[in-house]
Amino acid sequence: MYTKTKADTLQTLGDFTTTRRVVWLALLAAGIGLASAFIALALLRLIGLFTNLFFFGRWSTAMVSPAGNRLGLWEVLVPVGGALIIGVMARYGSERIRGHGIPEAIEAILINGSRVEPKVAILKPLSSAISIGSGGPFGAEGPIIMTGGAFGSMIAQLFHLSSTERKTLLVAGAAGGMSATFASPVAAVLLAVELLLFEWKPRSLIPVALASVAAGAARRYILGLGPLFPVPPHPVFIGPEGLLGCVVAGVLAGALSALLTAAVYGAEDLFRLLPIHWMWWPALGGMAIGLGGLIFPQALGVGYDTIGALLQGDVPRKLIVGILLVKSVIWAVSLGSGTSGGVLAPLLMMGGALGGLEAGFLPHEGAGFWPLVSMGAILGGTMRSPFTGVIFALELTHDVNMLVPLLLAVTIAHGFTVLTLRRSILTEKVARRGYHLSREYAVDPLEILMVREVMRSNIVALPAKTTRAELASALKPDHERRGQFLYPVVDGDHTLAGVITRTRLEELVEDGASPERPLGEMANRNPQVAYAGEPLRAVVYRMAETGFTRMPVVESGESGTLVGMVSLNDLLRARTRSLEEERRRERVLRIHLPFRIGREKREVGSPKRKGAKASE
Repeated sequence: MYTKTKADTLQTLGDFTTTRRVVWLALLAAGIGLASAFIALALLRLIGLFTNLFFFGRWSTAMVSPAGNRLGLWEVLVPVGGALIIGVMARYGSERIRGHGIPEAIEAILINGSRVEPKVAILKPLSSAISIGSGGPFGAEGPIIMTGGAFGSMIAQLFHLSSTERKTLLVAGAAGGMSATFASPVAAVLLAVELLLFEWKPRSLIPVALASVAAGAARRYILGLGPLFPVPPHPVFIGPEGLLGCVVAGVLAGALSALLTAAVYGAEDLFRLLPIHWMWWPALGGMAIGLGGLIFPQALGVGYDTIGALLQGDVPRKLIVGILLVKSVIWAVSLGSGTSGGVLAPLLMMGGALGGLEAGFLPHEGAGFWPLVSMGAILGGTMRSPFTGVIFALELTHDVNMLVPLLLAVTIAHGFTVLTLRRSILTEKVARRGYHLSREYAVDPLEILMVREVMRSNIVALPAKTTRAELASALKPDHERRGQFLYPVVDGDHTLAGVITRTRLEELVEDGASPERPLGEMANRNPQVAYAGEPLRAVVYRMAETGFTRMPVVESGESGTLVGMVSLNDLLRARTRSLEEERRRERVLRIHLPFRIGREKREVGSPKRKGAKASE
């Protein structure tokens, strides 16, 4: 008889495959989210502490801008000193602390089975606090994402979990850290989905979302309420001119995104040419930061105050130009040197500066309108995360009226970079380490195609009562020409009794012993089978687990009636059908006019018709 498996209960098939284990993971994730809020608080306090120590010589954890220091030329040495410390920490502590956090989290998921070393959870926030506190033009969100993810991974490693479940808890910690930092719980979940989870399934979405909610709720008590950057009210409707301006803003943001990405990795390529160990590269990047700080002090540090001023729409042109020229250059150079720091806050600042320039020639839609539009567009273009860019901008400002302009500009910027860049600023680093990421999510055709749609029903089945003496006539050359290598053995009511291979049949024909023994007794009576009503994905998994690439197909349920055969080639043809649907272009609807004016004119004016009239 056929082997009974879970496929017998196909009536229970639903839209999702999530099990009740998600409840246990969700509880763990919520706890990790709460802890991530306090981790975010600790990192922000560390940044404030090092900024005060390095630039003002005082013990305070308050967030301040390095721009107000009075160090003079000595200011150049502060970023260099901080970068030297980071280089030593990276070489003798962990090289994983280098970079801006999110690529390292992606790499931990893809390469290390979502396992992060405990020392990274300590060294990453410490190195980032030193980097930003010594004037680095970075944000705190990347390090917090990596640190929260490291904490989530550590908790996951304490339990008996699969690699996928560890990934879910790692991402829960990362989302919780971002949610607590920016009071943006929805954007944190979208960032997790678009950049870290590599799937859109309830088994991961539910725990990550609950972790983000827990962190966002805890933030209200330890960091205060949002919005982080309040803005003046903007109109609900901006009209055709405003929408056209959003298209222009999206194109410009896409171009700036491509330029910034190229600048970061161009700087990294130049550092690789230096005949010195990479431990010293951050110091050279720190020198660029120090010199840039002398020219334009507002380029140093996180720059939340500058972002807020841009969104208020009242900043001098000198500040805008300084951000676009000085801030972008020192950010690209220092990030390319391999120091530690995030990318979100710098992108917000540079996007805001771009919007400040656009406000000079685009339609006036209110103070801070174009800086906000460009902030969202630069995030969507540079990080290739359009929904994150839209929702992040809304949650930072609580200005729901900006939804349509943001969606338009972010989509245009995203499309621009998708068509002009192979990879984003986040995935390029992973690709340079020899790994490829696919950022396109779609339902696998094998999930929605059923076995009955691809199986072969024109097959040869052998009766179980067939004797060995009758096999010679049953095994005919035309059967071989069909390409059938596995033969189902059926009872009188077409119920599957077993299977037998062609090779075994040939052996039985050549062996003359026990000529009256029925075939059903010599067949494999416990074969691996496929079910007509199950998705092809289940068959693929069964083939991978068992090593069998051909299976008889039986009706779903208890009957076990044979209805066909399915093989690996059939599954490949199903995949080919999907590719054909993507690539084949055809015109389905055609418009047929009741008369054709052009043809009538040609007929009336043709020489033949004129001759006919003359003869009349």
